[in-house]
Amino acid sequence: MKNTENNERVHSKSSDVKEKKKKKLGRQPRKTQSQIIQETLGLNENDIKDIEKKLFIVRFLDFFSEETLQFIFKDNTLNQYIKETTTHLNGLTSEEDRLLQQTFESREILDIIKKLKSKAEELAISKGVKTSVEKRLRKMSLLLMIPMFIPVVIAFIWPELTYFVLPILCVFCIAPQLIRNSVIKKWFAFKDEYKNQIYTDYREDIMILKNFLSELLENIRARLLELKVPLQLIKFVLHSRDYENLNLMNQSNIRGTMQYIFTFKYPSGVEPIPVPQQLQQFQQPIIPKKGASEKMEKNFIVLTNMKGHDGIINYFEPVLKYKYAEQINEMLNNSEFDKAPNNFSTIIPNYSEKMAIYCVCGEVAEINSIQICNWKEQFKFYLFEGRKCKCGDKVYALSLMDESAKVPDELKDIFIS
Repeated sequence: MKNTENNERVHSKSSDVKEKKKKKLGRQPRKTQSQIIQETLGLNENDIKDIEKKLFIVRFLDFFSEETLQFIFKDNTLNQYIKETTTHLNGLTSEEDRLLQQTFESREILDIIKKLKSKAEELAISKGVKTSVEKRLRKMSLLLMIPMFIPVVIAFIWPELTYFVLPILCVFCIAPQLIRNSVIKKWFAFKDEYKNQIYTDYREDIMILKNFLSELLENIRARLLELKVPLQLIKFVLHSRDYENLNLMNQSNIRGTMQYIFTFKYPSGVEPIPVPQQLQQFQQPIIPKKGASEKMEKNFIVLTNMKGHDGIINYFEPVLKYKYAEQINEMLNNSEFDKAPNNFSTIIPNYSEKMAIYCVCGEVAEINSIQICNWKEQFKFYLFEGRKCKCGDKVYALSLMDESAKVPDELKDIFIS
């Protein structure tokens, strides 16, 4: 009789586990904005993908023409952009798109891009800049790590000297961030000083890029109107206001680099296409999303090597994750936000100059907003937003809520240094 009861319990538990697995597997993945627009308007999936591919090319060419110095000594990065651009162009099949392909080749767009990068590198070398800022930061981090092991070894061999070694270790903990901030500050100063020189010396080449970009924008607008897509739904970021037939929705200045959010303007005499009720949410004004910005933020600090439990952070090492900005923005766009129940002094009780979140200019950031982010209902983390600094920048910091938290594989590059 006992065996029968035990078997029934085991069978019941097994059924519950299977049922939970079914529910988990049956959960529908969250749809992207593009998918919702496509389904609501009854569009072909390839039509939306083609528009997204063209907008990728637009953003790349615009960013490159405005911020050429950002690509110096970054062969892999530029080659990846070029590869995606040519792949996207070659994948377009309509008659109008074939004309774009011919224009791209006849104006030698790729040769101009490579030439501008080469000339920008020559200018940088003549001013003493010989590697990318990311490579310099990595090199300095390695150089600082080597002497850091010396006091650790001393403390291990002679434990009685631990109290003398600890202040030295604290210096080594703070020094990397201070040096990193100094390097970044100098890099922005260099970029600001010579950006106009690049534009002046190679204006003719840059204008060829911009003219092709304008034709591509016009091609996209015409295609959207043909598909009867409300133009006010399609928002995109550019770094210049040099283009016609666009409505400016918002703008921001990040250390001298302007970012503009646009939608397409309807041609003269064309009535705006009404937005279906299901898509009204995508027509809202562009504002920060509960602490995270919908524009492409770049100044993300991640609190690595975090020590703490149950939402209280006792120790961390702040690291600027500039190269992961795109991944972080995507992660935030796939997250839900709730205001943290505790204030900042409770969450980080030891916050001071010795353990602080720094602005890219080197100032200690003053945190004025804390959100708990829930990524795809799988993983929770903190998002700290700093007040606008004296330099005009604002930093966002990310952190685990518990040192034992399991970070999803897709996010390990962000949270684990």
